[in-house]
Amino acid sequence: MLINCVAYQHGRKLADIDVADIPRHRGQPGVFVWVALQDASAEELAALQKALDLHPLAVEDALAGHQLPKVEEYGDALFVTMHLLDLDGEGERRRLRVGEVSVFAGPDYLLSVRSRSTQSLVRVRERCEREPDLLAHGPGFVLYALMDEVVDRYFPVIERLEDEIEAIEKTIFTQDAGRQTVQRLYGLKRRLRVLKHAVAPLLEAAGRLYGGRVPPLCLGVQDYFRDVVDHLLRINGSVETIREGIATAIQVNLSLVTIEDGEVTKRLAAWAAIFAVCTAFAGVWGMNFEFMPELKWHFGYPAALGLMASVCGVLYWRFRKAGWL
Repeated sequence: MLINCVAYQHGRKLADIDVADIPRHRGQPGVFVWVALQDASAEELAALQKALDLHPLAVEDALAGHQLPKVEEYGDALFVTMHLLDLDGEGERRRLRVGEVSVFAGPDYLLSVRSRSTQSLVRVRERCEREPDLLAHGPGFVLYALMDEVVDRYFPVIERLEDEIEAIEKTIFTQDAGRQTVQRLYGLKRRLRVLKHAVAPLLEAAGRLYGGRVPPLCLGVQDYFRDVVDHLLRINGSVETIREGIATAIQVNLSLVTIEDGEVTKRLAAWAAIFAVCTAFAGVWGMNFEFMPELKWHFGYPAALGLMASVCGVLYWRFRKAGWL
């Protein structure tokens, strides 16, 4: 679906145009065309491929979707893929839904294709039009603005994940550690892996857009791409910190489970020792030998019960004092 098709000249909006009019505006001094699509069909991309001379391999990737974030050069043009992340649901059912934005950028055009995401990128166009001096750099600055907007939207996601790991860490010590806590930790780990797959490849790819051999399209705005890389480095560092927190939380949770199992084992051992004394006495006095001294003693039976109760009481007191009961 076509969202916008606008021609700009020297950083200022020239006119809204039709796709069929794109070839007429291309090549004019200081003019570039910015087209935005959402969930584009094969027919729409075919028409724009013809109007903008897009590389067929880049068009194929945009149509197929499910690409890792990347930056590819095709002559003097760039093809960039980024992930858009949406947090859906609450609690244990919360998940990260992954969308994509594919960007075709050339000397006199920029085409953005948003797929499988409800996030709007209209703020990027509004921001660029408020800064005509920067927009005069052409498609290179628009590419930066799109990338900056996508990366900035990762920060709320990382904050939600940080809040979640903090909440789980508190429950480890305030509630019974068990299967539910481990399930929550592994659910968080899966969501973190999705974020990692969005950030790490883009960090590596964006590093090619400033310093060293920079694509001609980005020469005038490479310092801005360095700012995007700084943001990605911060997010990547936060991802690693959360990952370490998850690993530590899992270890602590399992340690608490082991400690709890040890406490149960000690209680069972203490009660087994107490009943073993009763069993030993009962076993001896239950053999019914004719010449057992206790058999002819009038107070033998109550004395035996009293002895058994006394020994069991002493054992119970000792186990309580030792903290086993």
